This record gives sequence, structure tokens and C-alpha cells, in this order.
Amino acid sequence: MKLELILGLVMGLIFYEGNFMTAISAVQVSSLPLWNGNAPGEPAIQGEEMDMTKPTDALVGGQKVIRLGNVVKPELTFYPAKNSDGTTVVIFPGGGYYILAMDLEGTEVAQWLNSIGINAVLVKYRVPARKGQERYLAPLQDAQRAMRIVRSKATEWEINPNRIGVIGFSAGAHLCAVLSAQHTNQVYEPKDDIDKLNCRPDFQILIYPAYLTDKNKNDEISPEVVVSNNTPSTFLVQTQDDSIRVENSIYYYLALKRAGVKAELHVFPSGGHGYGLRKGKRVAETWPELVKSWINQL
Repeated sequence: MKLELILGLVMGLIFYEGNFMTAISAVQVSSLPLWNGNAPGEPAIQGEEMDMTKPTDALVGGQKVIRLGNVVKPELTFYPAKNSDGTTVVIFPGGGYYILAMDLEGTEVAQWLNSIGINAVLVKYRVPARKGQERYLAPLQDAQRAMRIVRSKATEWEINPNRIGVIGFSAGAHLCAVLSAQHTNQVYEPKDDIDKLNCRPDFQILIYPAYLTDKNKNDEISPEVVVSNNTPSTFLVQTQDDSIRVENSIYYYLALKRAGVKAELHVFPSGGHGYGLRKGKRVAETWPELVKSWINQL
């Protein structure tokens, strides 16, 4: 599916709430490529980006999910909020580093953030994982570049460069944690003056995160997400019956606590994985309010 069909939801974007369908008023969005030319390490000849959802794929909240695959031209889209105080959240959808759940964990999240007065930036990062690389390397390059571009646009977009956080879902949450841990590690050759800017998130929101611990090593924290006293303030939510294992959040939270990082953890008894903001499960109806309160207290 072409990008225009996915992110070109500027006028009359449809958002589901309970059993009702509400048209969200249009906002002026801005889309930018992350890289001039090909992304680092990408070949000149590339395949076609497309929605890989199959008719047999499970619905979430009674709706289909856009599963965007073969992303080779990463970009970001800025969704400004009305009456914003400048707080901005950069969104990283999940999908196991194989696809991106672009509506469930992307555009719908951007619209929700706007509805509570927070600017949103949706990042379409490269998937699937590149052969011969760590699965998060190309996405991390895109994430670092995206954060720097957002800070470079602070004046133009009227955002506070000191209140730019990240939110990620599943593998996207892992990517947020990698970005927070490795913000001083330059993982690509600098391209321009934008790459001189800081890419550290000011806070991070990890929703049903994956890959944060190694279950074969007594849930030791994964080396790429090592925690320090410089890790940003963190919000975590997961359920006991999550197929990804709730230990990801619990042990990561304990590491944050030991490092003296301000963190908030919510564990729900049920809800599974991959629910986003869609109604039908209590956890999906609860975590957005908890996040809103947490951001307001930062």
C-alpha cells in the first residue's frame, strides 16, 4: 500500500471509540524523509512498500490492522496539537522488526496525543530487519535521525526541544529503549549539521515492550538496552498474560529503580498483546489516562 493511502489521512481521519466511529478534525501534518537519498546501507534498487495484511489476519477491536512491510524509505510525519505547551512525543509502532502496525500503533496514537494537547511525530522506520545486522540497527539509525530532525524543527514547529519524548509498542518499545541507551553511540556517518544535535529522548513510554530481557539468562537486561542514571524517565505497562512475557517490564523497571531513574510501572492481570488504544480490553481503556497523568507530572 502506498504511503499516501496510509498517512495521507489529513481530512476526516476515522477513529474508532467503543461502537461509534468519530471523525477527527483535520490537522495540518508535515511529512519529511529521514535521509537525503538512500538510507545508510540501503541499495539503489529497492522493492515496493506495501500493506502485508492478509484476509485471515486477526482483527483488533473489531478492525483490521495495517501491517506495513518492506519499508526502505523511512520518514516522519508531524501532527501538531492545538493549544500545545510544546510537549512532543515521537511514535515508534511495533511489529517484531518485520512490519509496522501503522494505524493501530501509529496514526491512532498520533490522533490520541493531539486530542490531549500533545504534538505527535510518527516515524516510519525500516523493516524488516536487514540480514547480517542486529535487528534493531537500521531502525536505530532511523530513530536517532528522527529525533535530531525533530529537535532541528523546534522553532518552526513551535515545540519545546527539552520536552521531546518517545512512545513505542512491542518492538517499537524496544527501539525506544535502545535509543535511550545508545543516544551517545553514533550508529551512522553524520550527513549534515542536523546530526550534531542531541538524539536522547527526554522521557520514554514503553507499551507492552519486547526484547528488554533475556529469559535464558534469568531475565538479565539485554545489552543493547543497558540502564544507567542517564536513562530518561520511563513509563511501562504490560499484562501478566502477555505472550511477550511481563518480565520484560518488571526486570527493566527494577534496573531503572537501582539506577535511580524515575519510573512508573503498571501491570494488569489480562489483556494480552497488541491492543493499542482500541476498545474491548480494560487495559487499552486505562493506560492512556495513566500516561496522560504521568506526562503532566513530569
